[in-house]
Amino acid sequence: MIPITPQSFDPSSWQSRFRLDGKVAVVTGASSGLGVAIAQGMAAAGADVAVGARRLDLLTHTREIVEKLGRRCVTVPTDVTRVAECDRLVRTAVTELGRCDVLVNNAGIGGDYNPATEDPPDHFRHVVDVNLMGSYWMAQAAGRVMPPGGAIVNISSVMAVTTAKMPAAGYSAAKAGVLGMTRDLAAQWGAKGIRVNAILPGVFLTEATANYSPGYQRRIIEARVPAGRLGDAIEVASTAVFLASDAAAYITGAGVPVDGGVLLL
Repeated sequence: MIPITPQSFDPSSWQSRFRLDGKVAVVTGASSGLGVAIAQGMAAAGADVAVGARRLDLLTHTREIVEKLGRRCVTVPTDVTRVAECDRLVRTAVTELGRCDVLVNNAGIGGDYNPATEDPPDHFRHVVDVNLMGSYWMAQAAGRVMPPGGAIVNISSVMAVTTAKMPAAGYSAAKAGVLGMTRDLAAQWGAKGIRVNAILPGVFLTEATANYSPGYQRRIIEARVPAGRLGDAIEVASTAVFLASDAAAYITGAGVPVDGGVLLL
């Protein structure tokens, strides 16, 4: 058998495939937790960043982190359930930073743990509105202006394909919807040269889990996490940077678990 050598392999440019130099990334939900780490990761890889979230005061802190890395950053107050605000975030990225090459749909909420028979309709609608529909409005806005070679990274969850045995039907349904949306947009926009993928985080140390006691964290780890620890936000951020980069140029429509092995059990 004659070995096939990748025609495009160039050792001198290997590391550049993982870089985002000259690109502009839009990150939603960038006021805390995973969103801050993702914005920081995009900047560390060379991208300028437009960040959106509802809490402008916290976005200012994210901008400072990005700018300390030598990259430009614009902050835009954004409620992803409002189509006009999604359009404004992407438009600002193009106007102020010149383009929109990457979108990371990180904005999301967990909601309350209501038994299905007692879940208020407005609560279910709101959880789906933020996690699923907000991601779609952002993808629409970015898809209209994103050039070939662009990439969308949606943040889903392991809860899209498993259960934590707690009443979270709205959240699970929304995150499962994000996976379906990811596959459909990947198929629609492949001809445009736009890749669409999703990350499925497990349990991470973020603002959302800050109230978990050490004992509760340990019980979660022992029951569900073969890696033996909770995740660190930089581990989702690095995966997002990879999926946004040319190193992942032949990956689209995929859901990538970053979960310490939760889905093995």
